[in-house]
Amino acid sequence: MPEPSPSYPYVHLHPGKEKSLLRGHPWVFSGAIQRIEVDDAAPSPGDWVCVMSSQGQALGWGHWGAGSIAVRLVASGTLNAPPQADWWEERIAECLAVRQSVGLGPGTSSETDCCRLVHGEGDGLSGLVVDWYAGMAVVQTHSMGMHRAWPDLSAGLRAALGDSLDLIVNKSASLIAKLPGVDEQVADGVVWSSSDDHEGSAQRPVLEHGIRYEVSPIDGQKTGFFLDQRDSRGLLMQCVGNRAVLNAFSYTGGFSLAALKGGSPHVISLDASEKAVQAACHHAEINGYKDQHEGIQGDVLTYLRKCDSLPPIVILDPPAYAKSRSARHKAVQGYKRLNAEALKKMPQGGLLWTYSCSQVVDAQLFEDTIVAAAVESGRQVRILRRLGQPADHPTRAGHPEARYLKGLVLHIG
Repeated sequence: MPEPSPSYPYVHLHPGKEKSLLRGHPWVFSGAIQRIEVDDAAPSPGDWVCVMSSQGQALGWGHWGAGSIAVRLVASGTLNAPPQADWWEERIAECLAVRQSVGLGPGTSSETDCCRLVHGEGDGLSGLVVDWYAGMAVVQTHSMGMHRAWPDLSAGLRAALGDSLDLIVNKSASLIAKLPGVDEQVADGVVWSSSDDHEGSAQRPVLEHGIRYEVSPIDGQKTGFFLDQRDSRGLLMQCVGNRAVLNAFSYTGGFSLAALKGGSPHVISLDASEKAVQAACHHAEINGYKDQHEGIQGDVLTYLRKCDSLPPIVILDPPAYAKSRSARHKAVQGYKRLNAEALKKMPQGGLLWTYSCSQVVDAQLFEDTIVAAAVESGRQVRILRRLGQPADHPTRAGHPEARYLKGLVLHIG
């Protein structure tokens, strides 16, 4: 057991509440806490705390929060103090090695030079996301603790990535502003560069499966690109053949370009955002597919209802319909309505690729919802594939909440 220090509070758990942490779960919920041992004031959001079992065993160090997740465990074990600078470098180097072991990350592939380098809880770094775009690291901190750890974190990125890194962009402002009890002002933008030229932060050219994209980390959604669908896009490229495709909720055209490269004669990118549709059209043009691509700005459900028929391949990859358990029922109804409309209009023998990224809608509930949509539409379907997150978006044993991405490939009878 570490010696108590006046600098750091000790969070003691109720009996039995350490079991989930010992299985690998990284969160301590407020209801699990029996008492907080402090020499001075109670911890504030972002402070380091040491988590202790009811038997006095040190379980690790984490960041204190102000919501239902009271502590995000970051360093498991019996360290006598919170992690120091060299610890961050070692952890980021470990994350890099994991990616390189599956052919991702700097210097591993001439066909794909972008991936997720750090995936929060899946990499034992709760509250931190780092995406890699051909020499650029785009960082999102989802907790006040990770925000405060920035000096050690950014130094660790530079040390672990070495000469392969030329730019770090922090995209955390909107995330930090939403945290409870936080009044700090944070600005997005370049926080480190190997040169004085920051022009590369606006758009970064990258490759995925040999397809060229121009990623906009600051202005785009998330970190600029949805890296978690890389495996699904690769599978679509193999399966599309000589069939037309509707890519609904297309964003900047990831699935669209995969279908075009796979041989589709005509692909429609449909999105509510005119800017996203323009980006998809631009990506089609720079890859030589301008004549086979059509961009449409509009509401997806309205489009589906107005169509007399749909192409033989349809992709439905909507944004998260539910961010909390209270919104889950409404989200399920939304998924059912959306998929039923598509199934009604698809030809026999068609393939529907449908997804949910709502964390609170688990895989079984999503599959049950799609089955209900098939029944409502009067179509017979076969589930050909169950899809999920790629290797650079790992989940740790004991933390099922991290399995947020669910996908199904359906054959329409």
